[in-house]
Amino acid sequence: MSLPYENASSGERARAEIGRILKRFGCSKIGFMDDYEEKTLLLAFKWRERDVQLRANWQGYANTWLRENPWSSRRHYGEREWEMRALEMGRVAVNSILRDWVKGQVTAIETGILTFEHVFMPYMMLPDGRSLGEHATKLLEGPQS
Repeated sequence: MSLPYENASSGERARAEIGRILKRFGCSKIGFMDDYEEKTLLLAFKWRERDVQLRANWQGYANTWLRENPWSSRRHYGEREWEMRALEMGRVAVNSILRDWVKGQVTAIETGILTFEHVFMPYMMLPDGRSLGEHATKLLEGPQS
């Protein structure tokens, strides 16, 4: 079975399209950062007075791809190379997945299906550097005993 986005070829093209979508939507600041230690892509942007940060984990995509395509000694790659190939595939795929997600969410906002707050509230940043989603998760966990 093939995984969606496994044939994505350019993270840079997907990022450029995300930038165009967000700029057209009225965002004043847009930036990307790859965190190779955490294996995540950070998309940060500002819309009006709202700072938003989305993190997408490419390790998760790589793990899913490896479950679908396990390494075997019959592969043309060693096991470590196979895993590195999966990580790179995940890094590229996450950009395309994020592009399609952002495009869908912005379209929903522009057509009045959803509001900006409904879509992006979990990713809005608080003054202490945490996202509203992180803050809400802590609240839902309740007091630690």
